[in-house]
Amino acid sequence: MFLELTLTLLAIIIALDYFNKKQRNELLAKSNITGPKTLPILGNALTLRNVNTENMEEYLKGNTSRYGKIYRFWVFHQMHLRVADPKFVDAILSSQQHITKSSFYDFLVDWLGRGLLMSNGKKWHTRRKIITPAFHFKILEQFVDIFDQQSAIMVDKLRSQADGKTPINMFPFVCGMALDTLTEAAMGVKVNAQENPDFEYVKALNYVSMVMSKRFVNPSQRTPLLFRLTSPKVYKETQRCIGIMHKFTNEVIEKRRDALEAAIKNGTYQTAPSADDQDYGRKLRMAFLDVLLQSTVDGAPLTNEDIREEVDTFMFEGHDTTTSAISFALYLIARHPEVQKKLMAEVTQIMGTDRNKPVSFRDLQDMKYLECTIKETLRLFPSVPAVGREITEDVALGGITLPANTNIILSFSLILRDPEYFPDPDAFKPERFLNEGETGAHMNPFVYTPFSAGPRNCIGQRFAMLEMKSAISKMLRHFELLPLGPEVQRLTNIVMRSKTGAHIGLLPRYV
Repeated sequence: MFLELTLTLLAIIIALDYFNKKQRNELLAKSNITGPKTLPILGNALTLRNVNTENMEEYLKGNTSRYGKIYRFWVFHQMHLRVADPKFVDAILSSQQHITKSSFYDFLVDWLGRGLLMSNGKKWHTRRKIITPAFHFKILEQFVDIFDQQSAIMVDKLRSQADGKTPINMFPFVCGMALDTLTEAAMGVKVNAQENPDFEYVKALNYVSMVMSKRFVNPSQRTPLLFRLTSPKVYKETQRCIGIMHKFTNEVIEKRRDALEAAIKNGTYQTAPSADDQDYGRKLRMAFLDVLLQSTVDGAPLTNEDIREEVDTFMFEGHDTTTSAISFALYLIARHPEVQKKLMAEVTQIMGTDRNKPVSFRDLQDMKYLECTIKETLRLFPSVPAVGREITEDVALGGITLPANTNIILSFSLILRDPEYFPDPDAFKPERFLNEGETGAHMNPFVYTPFSAGPRNCIGQRFAMLEMKSAISKMLRHFELLPLGPEVQRLTNIVMRSKTGAHIGLLPRYV
């Protein structure tokens, strides 16, 4: 009897699964969108068992070659639409309605809450409106000295290995610099990650970032329950580290809020400036946290939890992405001496020969060829290889009809190496971005989207570009970059990494 009930129940589940997928598959088929054959209940989940961060890119290329630049893929009951077509990317990213993040990101909620990265609807619109002025160029200008100081510390830490013979993996050095930069800019505190990598907050952030990256490509660990069941020790340590980060951020928020309230009471309080305040950058440096503390929603201040969500999100999105971009840029420059020569000529023309002269906001703006070099690095090694959206109702979009409850994954990494838009796509050519007419990328702005695009584009992209320019130009002023160490092996994840690190050699410059 039990066996008969079990088989009957299984048959019902298979039938429901079949009709559920059949309806949505047929709707997509009308738009000539297909995908791999599916198994009952499992969908295409079994094909992922041998897919990891190392071979993910080749796996995606193979599917795109077989099924086209838009194809569907089932993981159990969830349908995913993998997209590598800029026209469809345009339709999704430019939309004001389809801004709901994919459920792929839900595993980050324990850590980041529902801040700007994870929120939707009214909450997202409200937070975006509050945070946007914090990244106005007049406010960013005040952070340039932080970029310069932290880059100088990184240079000093590297001197002992700058013998022209020793391969140096730049990832840990750049990561320490990025963490010091972000904590000071975001929270107004110094954690001295470069001098003290064992600082509790720094270790916790690095550990959780690593775990979340692995969970991103492992369907069996996406939900908290499955994660807890399949990796109980890692789950426990992750929760402990999240607790450490939340405690640290909460303590900083409390101290800054107390100082703010005391300033109001003493009559020394200065409200957050408008974006039009021309003198603000010279008057006072405010951390990202200070802007949040002085913000209100419907007349009420943000709670400590609201603020912590945004500070933690800024730390997560800011340190790993810039670490990736700077490390890959240094690696590529070291292996392209003609690019390095042009960069040195530009930096010397702007900064002169005094290697210890602090860089200014205007100096960084004038480094046009360096900006092209960073853009080309992000084309080859996009810090964020893909983003996800979720369609919650049937919708006609970009010439096709999408069924409700569809997760859309926009594959930036595939588009950025598509020969249709970038001739000789695997070559490192910063000149692609010197003249807009030299590349088809500028025919459609959604071809080149390393910072995403549309309403949910990266709010900190100007901050990131300034930080990257500062760090790379500082390295070039002090060292000749040499092509030492192993070649990079891309790991496709939430944030792009390399299995072999990003190694270069360094030789001090004396002229």
